[in-house]
Amino acid sequence: MGRGASRTGPINFRKPSISLVKEVAAGLPAVISAWKHGIANMGPLESAKTLSRANQHDGFDCPGCAWPDPLEPSPFEYCENGAKAIADEATNKIIQDSFWKENSVLSLSRKSDVWLNAQGRLSRPLILEKNSNYYKPIDWDRAFGIIGAALFNLEDEDDAYFYTSGRASNEAAFLWQLLARQHGTNNLPDCSNMCHESSGIALGESIGIGKGTVRLEDFDHSDLIVVVGQNPGTNHPRMLSALRSAKESGSSVLSINPIKETGMRGFRHPQNPMDMLGSGVKIADDHIDIKINGDMALFRAIGSVMVESGWVDKAFIDSNTSGYDAYAKATKNINWEEIEQVTGQTESRIRDLAYHFSKSKGTIICWAMGITQHKNSVDTIREIVNVLLLGGHVGRPGAGVCPVRGHSNVQGDRTVGITHAPSPRFLAALERKYDIITTEKHGADSVHAVERMRERGGIFLSLGGNFLSAMSDTDRTAEALESCSLTVQISTKLNRSHLITGDTAIILPCLGRTDEQVTSKGPQILSVENSMGVVHMSNGKKKRPSMSMRSEPTIIAGIARKRQDMAGGTIQWSDLGSDFSLIREGIEATVPGFEAYNSRILQPSGFELPNPPRDNRTFRTPSGRAEFSSGEITFFTPDDDCYTMMTIRSHDQFNTTIYTDNDRYRGISGSRRIVLMSRSDMEERGFKSGHMVQISTTGVDRKMESGEWSVVPYEIPKGCVATYFPESNHLIPIESYGDGSFTPTSKSVSVSITG
Repeated sequence: MGRGASRTGPINFRKPSISLVKEVAAGLPAVISAWKHGIANMGPLESAKTLSRANQHDGFDCPGCAWPDPLEPSPFEYCENGAKAIADEATNKIIQDSFWKENSVLSLSRKSDVWLNAQGRLSRPLILEKNSNYYKPIDWDRAFGIIGAALFNLEDEDDAYFYTSGRASNEAAFLWQLLARQHGTNNLPDCSNMCHESSGIALGESIGIGKGTVRLEDFDHSDLIVVVGQNPGTNHPRMLSALRSAKESGSSVLSINPIKETGMRGFRHPQNPMDMLGSGVKIADDHIDIKINGDMALFRAIGSVMVESGWVDKAFIDSNTSGYDAYAKATKNINWEEIEQVTGQTESRIRDLAYHFSKSKGTIICWAMGITQHKNSVDTIREIVNVLLLGGHVGRPGAGVCPVRGHSNVQGDRTVGITHAPSPRFLAALERKYDIITTEKHGADSVHAVERMRERGGIFLSLGGNFLSAMSDTDRTAEALESCSLTVQISTKLNRSHLITGDTAIILPCLGRTDEQVTSKGPQILSVENSMGVVHMSNGKKKRPSMSMRSEPTIIAGIARKRQDMAGGTIQWSDLGSDFSLIREGIEATVPGFEAYNSRILQPSGFELPNPPRDNRTFRTPSGRAEFSSGEITFFTPDDDCYTMMTIRSHDQFNTTIYTDNDRYRGISGSRRIVLMSRSDMEERGFKSGHMVQISTTGVDRKMESGEWSVVPYEIPKGCVATYFPESNHLIPIESYGDGSFTPTSKSVSVSITG
């Protein structure tokens, strides 16, 4: 605290180099890029060996996205970005003790995120003591003792915050929430709060389960696949293989996004010689260049035309849904002039879209953070579900909702208990199994954790991730962390969250997905859940780079044991931290759907969790039916003479991990401080390509501005701009979040641009 560390790192003043937007994703350039990254980090032999185990039945789950594996994975079941994430984690480079003597926290904070990540794996426990500017080694037992004592000595149990990254396994996540609940809090903020929380809330209200309802094989049985608010080519590249296969089976693909991303233009399958040598396969049959946050209005308008024209499955609606009459009445009240203004699409265009929806025998709608990070995200997703319900596209082959998670086990973490709002049933099961007393009081999500820590301080513990860079409003988030008496990071690599700390900071180096998980009881396996509800094994084989590293469950158990020694309790933490099968027994005893967990996880493709809407059209809502939503259409409007800004990722990054300053698909290189703007907006402002500007957030009662951004002309709707995450996170106010979900509005912020 008060160490003067930079919260965002150095500002890159270089102007970007601009080239043509790529028309085709993947192909030979992707193969070359992936292998270059792999060889640079692991060497040629280790690269080949490690990548050959990715997403295999007896291998490890890629630490990248949560896209499901096929029943028979190919020998090369990974994409370019997945290969980079694997190589980045499995790097042979480790940080030596001398590094910490030579580099103060202040000096490290002035390095770029690319530089920090490139230093290699964290190799031993470290402590940054109060009033010091240098981390130094600490032994495991003392580190556990400091953390355990700090938790025990808190006057208010709710002053502890247990953050979780989606990289954590089911076993680690279950122990993490068990530690929090034995401590006496439901403060379990996690990365879901920043991305798909809106999906979970909306789907729970609409169909009674906060997950998607499709299997991978449904793509090949669909007539229409709608990809809305999503960039598969960069964030979920293996999805392109599924879209290509679906098209071969006769499905059509519709893209709805402010930007027509390269992955939706064309795809060269790296394992198909004809694709590699040819021009690739066109993915999107049509593209809708929707204005930012015009999606709710678009889907309400599509539904309006379908109701008006009688293009609905009345038998399904009558037998399986509730609220249709109110919805049908609401569809008659739309204002087409307003719809055209909000969406940027003509009435004729929307009517044509509705006709195509009506002709589909099986429709799948996929979405990601382009939909979930708005103030009206929950209502928007419910509107998407409305359109699917009109056609009976739930619980039938080739149809359903498909929220696509961007982190490899973020869905599994939630399934096994990482939530600030646990159900009474789950808490009761924990109490029976572990003889603990829990609290039903809802805990803090990510937004409220920041606000509460800023006010009260406390202890912040992070199971993976980079909370500072991932969270909105970087300055407020930094103030929250700096207000804490202790911050603890369980991590594989160095990141900016290690440099903005509480009075005391501890770093605990953990094993990653690619590493062999060995404890005092011998080799262990981990498990994860993919985006489509399949739980499967993850079994790393790489020898740990340093014997000082430990598995995440072992680390969690070590902290919990020290706390329990002082506070009392009967949980056998040492056994749980060394024998992961005991953790799975605990999950089986407390979470429905995990029967015979230890045996079923050994099946080649794992096992599927129950999904009532998909399995038998059962909807666990209060009415027992799928619920139509009929609220008012809402949309985001920027302040006068301002723009609606959304954050995006470059092709050469994974979440907050940035590999280079290049964005190959968009034709941008050499800088990440760029503003994508339409040519017409640039002409109105007198901006040329590369023009340096300042961005300021409007509509807030404090100064939020950032300089030295380069304007880049791009195909994006007029009045809309895009900037890179996480560089522009400090322009997203912490008090701006989704209704009902509290997800930061990273895709709709009003900004002025001057320069």
